[in-house]
Amino acid sequence: MNPGKLRAKAAVTMSKLLAQEGSLASLLKRGDFPVEDSSFPLLQEIVFGTCRWYFQLDAILAQLLSKPLKTKDNDVRCLLLIGLYQLHHLRVPDYAVVNETVAATKTLKKDWAKGLVNAILRGFLRDSEALVKQSLTSPQGEFAHPHWLIERLRSAWPTQWAQILKDNNIRPPMTLRVNTRRIDIEEFLANLQQAGIDAVPGTLASSSVYLASPCPVENIPGFEQGLCSVQDEASQLIPGLLDLRDGLRILDACAAPGGKTCHILESGFAFKELVALDNDARRLERLQQNLDRLQLCATVSVGDASDASQWRKGEAFDRILLDAPCSATGIIRRHPDIKLLRRGSDIPKLCLLQAQLLESLWSCLNPGGLLLYSTCSVLPEENSAIVGQFLETHSDAKLETIDAQWGVECSIGKQLLPGAGGNDGFYFARLRKLNATSRSSTDAAPTEVESQR
Repeated sequence: MNPGKLRAKAAVTMSKLLAQEGSLASLLKRGDFPVEDSSFPLLQEIVFGTCRWYFQLDAILAQLLSKPLKTKDNDVRCLLLIGLYQLHHLRVPDYAVVNETVAATKTLKKDWAKGLVNAILRGFLRDSEALVKQSLTSPQGEFAHPHWLIERLRSAWPTQWAQILKDNNIRPPMTLRVNTRRIDIEEFLANLQQAGIDAVPGTLASSSVYLASPCPVENIPGFEQGLCSVQDEASQLIPGLLDLRDGLRILDACAAPGGKTCHILESGFAFKELVALDNDARRLERLQQNLDRLQLCATVSVGDASDASQWRKGEAFDRILLDAPCSATGIIRRHPDIKLLRRGSDIPKLCLLQAQLLESLWSCLNPGGLLLYSTCSVLPEENSAIVGQFLETHSDAKLETIDAQWGVECSIGKQLLPGAGGNDGFYFARLRKLNATSRSSTDAAPTEVESQR
């Protein structure tokens, strides 16, 4: 792909994102480009970077435009934004950025915009320091986040909100989950070193390894053989919170693409069955591919976890993992398009779905069983508030403490905040389902379930 067409493709992708016509995951797939096309990494860098810094770049552009562009010319506006991103954040020579971004107007069939693009980008080069300084005078420009999210984080995390926003703008580390059933961490790290890949073990999950620099998975020794997978360290904590043992029947309720399913199976216990459920058949294909690569087996099932009558077959489960759909505000650094796609008005709808899922799945849990509720959100209304409301209306539900040194102790459950160079933001709460004896009398001797707290 020539440089001008690459910039045009980046502008069109950004325009579709802003029009809510897809996500980075759906609009920017490596498989859609010829193998011999080496331009994809630069395209990905430009689009991801423009999403990451969108609100600051938009504040800069507003100073340079004498009047807003028409809606039908949103592709030109996005072309200007990607040009500003390259000039401000990348090491591409200034003349190349200007020339190639101007050339992209021809691919967009907007020849009239050549002079505008040239003037705006050169205007930024002449006065970049003052333009950037002015863009930082608003919270949106300073933190490069939408106003609604800044305010929600400020309210939820009075002392940490600014650091959360700053960490969201840092490039995420590449983290691996090592299949410790087949290879120990020390041997795996030695294999990486031999292959010229610098890495260190994680500090929260014993299976985690951080690479010093991201690299293609095909370059990682043992990946194709199932010795490791790509997974953030925070989500690698899940098997340890499920109190796993032999003979359990387990449900991963929102399972695709399968990282947590596979990690549970890698724990080495002889489960009675593990059911991987998801309402998206296409994403379950990816889950099955992961199972096959790792040489693992699970019962893969399509179904809506919020309506157990659609899919439930056979006996109830001893363990349920509900990694609930959420705002994904804890993984913005990995998915910066969340800043553009998510709206404050989405949160009540997500909370309603989370409550429905929790209610439905509770009926599928055996007495004495454990449900782990998790999200990749840092918003309390999706986390401790949801679990708290559930506990108020379910006398057979008991909150179990999470005895760990990591994370922030919440009123209910524990929260990991995104850390620079470390884990993503994740929330966890463990709910034990009490048996009839436990519910009948508060004066009775502690049951096995209660004594495990």
